This record gives sequence, C-alpha cells and structure tokens, in this order.
Amino acid sequence: MLAIVCPGQGSQTPGFLLPWLDLPGLRERAESISAGTGIDVVEHGTISDEETIKDTAIAQPLIVAAGLLTHAALGADGAASLVAGHSVGEITAAAIAGVLDDNSAVRFVATRARGMAAASAVTPTGMSAVLGGDSEEVLARCAELGLTPANMNGAGQIVAAGTLDQLGDLLSSPPAKARVIPLKVAGAFHTAHMAPAVADLQSLADTLAPADASIGVISNADGAVITDGADVLARLVAQVTSPVRWDACMHTMLDRGVTGMIELAPAGTLVGLAKRAMKGVETLAVKTPDDLDAAARMLRDHSDDQTGSTTE
Repeated sequence: MLAIVCPGQGSQTPGFLLPWLDLPGLRERAESISAGTGIDVVEHGTISDEETIKDTAIAQPLIVAAGLLTHAALGADGAASLVAGHSVGEITAAAIAGVLDDNSAVRFVATRARGMAAASAVTPTGMSAVLGGDSEEVLARCAELGLTPANMNGAGQIVAAGTLDQLGDLLSSPPAKARVIPLKVAGAFHTAHMAPAVADLQSLADTLAPADASIGVISNADGAVITDGADVLARLVAQVTSPVRWDACMHTMLDRGVTGMIELAPAGTLVGLAKRAMKGVETLAVKTPDDLDAAARMLRDHSDDQTGSTTE
C-alpha cells in the first residue's frame, strides 16, 4: 500500500523548483498557479533568496505549488491509497485527493498565507523543534513557559510555538537531554496566535464546493482517515489554530498497512521522520526530476486495489 505525503512550511530552500520547470508543461502550470495566488511561483522557486521565501505569504503558496507540480510529474493519479500533508501540505493533499480543484486550492492557500502572515506581525512569535528528551518533560517545560506543542511530529520531535521571549527561554534552558533548534518560520503557527487568520479563511471556505475525496486523506488533527469533502475542508480551516499531530498520521499509515511512502517536493523532512518512526516502510523523497524513475518503480511495487478510504 502506497501513501503520498506533502511537506509543510520550512521545507523550502532557494532554487529548489528550478529543475522541475524544465519538464513539459510544468512551467506553464506554475505560471497558472502564480496567477491564482498572486505570488510569482516561478521567481520565488528559482531565484529568490532564503529570507524572501521564508515570508509566510510567499512560502505557503510556493510549497503547495511545488507539491501540485511534482505530483503532476509523477503521474500518480490513482496509484496511492492514502494521502497526507503536514500543516500547509494538507492543502496539497486535499487537492491530490480531489477535495479541492487546483484553482480552489491555490486560492485557499493564498488566503491562509496572507492571514497567517498578518497574524504573525501582531506579536513577534516563532517555533522551535525540541529533539530528544522525555516527551512528558518536554511538554511540561512547554507548559511552564506558556508555549504550545504545535507539532507533535513523532520520532522524538515536538515543535514548540509561542513568543520569541518564551522560545528564548526554552533555548537557554531546555528540557533534560533535549536539543532546541529554532525553525525558519515567521510565526507561532497552529496556536491561538493565529486566530486573526481564521475569519477570512472561513469566509472563503463557505464559497467553495468541496468534493468527496477519491482516496483517504489522513487528518492532521487526529490521524483519522477522511473522505467527506466538507469535513476535510472544515479541518483545513480549524488546523490554522490547532496542533498538527503528525505522529498520529504516521501511526495511521502503519495501522493501514502502508509499505511505501513518497514525499513530494520540497521533500526530505517527512521522510526523515518516517525513517525513525515507520521502520520497514520504504520511503522516497522526491527532490528533483532525477528521482522520478525511483518513484515510478515505487508506484508499481506498492500500489494495490485497496482505497484505504474508510471515513473515521
């Protein structure tokens, strides 16, 4: 059984989209996505520097665009039994599953990105990965400092989010046997700090007509496999201020019998987590077109006739 996963913000690097735009039709598709988002996907995916693409209003549409482009290059329609995305990657996943068409997906991510960027500007906030240590001690230290465990990523990684002062205290006095790494994001995503972004996103969601998913979408909220389109869309809105339970998503993949996992560009982060938490599952990070042959082999080896799409 095959799962396709889509990375979230912080996975982007300067120039990562450049080799993909040489493939037939992808530059034109990127230009179409640019028109839909108001963000020049081609420019930001090829020549913009690290500081520019760190901007939430740019990073989120760029990451979703990359996922849609690389999925198109894979030619993987109908091959996967499950799809999941981390944070903003869940929008990519919803589009791959047919819940949102590409136009709706890019409008949704553009609205999300603008709203979260504006919310991030209200108070200086950020996120830091806490690696290792006892999970209960890490959560207790976060609570002590008023931080939110915004991403429960499994594999010994919890991402704390809050004000820069709170994160500074965490960095200077981390939990025992834990290492704290500040992340390249501009705000405390998936916390109450993002509440100002919800109203406009909900207003847009009310105008969309989501379809039921063609394959199961694993929800960030709790790892449930969802096929009801309205439920997927509602969870995408709620996700802005709710923690991402990627640990639960990986558990679901294991429970459903996933044997292969392909991560779309900008790939690497989710495969890294899977290598530690999903032993025995073959993984592939599709970073450049050079990885497409390996992806095609995985599509053949791990695809089956099961849908993996029971709603829970």
